[in-house]
Amino acid sequence: MSNSDAITLRRATEADHDALWDMLRPVFRAGDTYAMDPDIDRNGALDYWCGADAGVWIVENDGQTLGSYYLKTNQRGGGAHVCNCGFVTSPAARGKGVARLMLDHALQSARDAGYYAMQFNFVVASNVRAIDIWTRAGFDTVGRLPNAFRHPKVGLVDALVMYRRL
Repeated sequence: MSNSDAITLRRATEADHDALWDMLRPVFRAGDTYAMDPDIDRNGALDYWCGADAGVWIVENDGQTLGSYYLKTNQRGGGAHVCNCGFVTSPAARGKGVARLMLDHALQSARDAGYYAMQFNFVVASNVRAIDIWTRAGFDTVGRLPNAFRHPKVGLVDALVMYRRL
């Protein structure tokens, strides 16, 4: 990233769809972090990502899209006070603190929206970078789903349920 002062977080618009697809396509195609059909098409991926009821955000630096996250209600009815998020970073932004920046923003956005807690329903256990970020941010692993994810390279791996009060 060139200048951290130029980093902005803003709500996504339809004008961001090409940049979103450019980030989502390789992540979904890799099939190693999201329980998503690797052959999902552009419209399906954008419907999934942009269908979040509490919003979708874009992170930019000097006009370059670095990442995105969505915030949505995790369950209906009696579970509607808990939210869920999804995060994606561009290849050029990986390892540069963008995911942590998005997480901090998402935690505040969730508080502002009145949620009580945030839950990640299905964190692939081999996604050690994400698990490290979530753990350092105060998330606890509250459940383990044995062999729940078929990783394209390492085979069956566990999925974690991670939770944090806001």
